[in-house]
Amino acid sequence: MSQADIPVCAGYDPAPRPPKRAAPRQACDTHAHVFGPVERYAYSPRRGYTPPDALLAAYQHLHAVLGIERAVLTQPSVYGIDNQAILDVVATDPQRYRAVVAVGRDVTDAELKAFARAGATGIRINLVDRGGMPFDRWSDFEAVAKRIADLGWHVEFLVHVHAFEDLVPKLTRLPVDSVIGHMGYMPTREGLANPAWRRFVDHVAGGRCWVKLTGPYRITGATETPYADVVPFARALVAARPDRILWGTDWPHPAAKIAMPNDTELFDALIDWVPDVSQRHAILVDNPARLYGF
Repeated sequence: MSQADIPVCAGYDPAPRPPKRAAPRQACDTHAHVFGPVERYAYSPRRGYTPPDALLAAYQHLHAVLGIERAVLTQPSVYGIDNQAILDVVATDPQRYRAVVAVGRDVTDAELKAFARAGATGIRINLVDRGGMPFDRWSDFEAVAKRIADLGWHVEFLVHVHAFEDLVPKLTRLPVDSVIGHMGYMPTREGLANPAWRRFVDHVAGGRCWVKLTGPYRITGATETPYADVVPFARALVAARPDRILWGTDWPHPAAKIAMPNDTELFDALIDWVPDVSQRHAILVDNPARLYGF
C-alpha cells in the first residue's frame, strides 16, 4: 500500500458533555492514544491508517469533563515500535500517567529497564491491526515475555478471541499476566454461546487475565449509540472476575467504522454494563491501581 492509499480516520468528537455520574476520585482511563503533531512524531510507513492529530490538551479536556485523574497510554500501531509520543506524555506527569509500549524481538534488557523508568508497565502485541507492529511468530513474542517477567510487567493483546487458534492455552503458558483489549474483540453477532468466547471467559475467571471494557463500537451490530447488544457481553466478563476488569475510552477512536461516538456516551454506558457501584469503583480505581502501579 502506498502512502497515498492509506485511509485517513475520522476525528474524535471534541465536545464531551458532563456525564450522568462523575468518575470517582483516582479513576483511571486504561486505554487511549495520542497522535501528532505529525511534524514531531512520524508515522510508520507500514501503518494501516492515518489518524488526525489527537493531542494531549484535548485528551486532558476530556478527562476534566469526566472527572478522570489517571490514564494509561497504549502504543498505537501507526507508530510501530517508536514509543516516543506516549512516553513524552507520561513524562509530563509521571504520577498520573503510565504507558504500554511496543517492542521488537531484539529489544535489549537495558532498553526494557529504561522503558520501566519512563513509566512503562507492559508491552502491547497487536495481532489484528498490525500496521507497523512487530512479531511475525508467537515464539518470538514468548521469548520477550520471559524477559519482562522480572520487571513485573504484563502483556496486552489486541486479538479476536473467537478467531485466534489455541489462544487460551498460549495465554496460560505465558510467565506474565495478559490483558485483552476491547472485551475480546469478538463481534456481538457471534453470540454469548460462541465456544471460543466461553473458553475465553473461563480463562478470565481463572485470575491471570485482565480485560478492558473498551471499544464497544468495534464489536456492536448497531450503527450508533447506545450499543444495547454489547451490554450482555460486558456483564458476562464482569460476572466472571470483577477484580480483573478495566475500563478505558479508546480515545480518539481511530478504528471507529460507524458513527463517531461522543465520549460521554461511552462513559455513561459503564453504568448499564456495571450497575453495582462498588464494582464500578473497582473497575475505575482499584483494579487499574494494582495492575499499573499507581
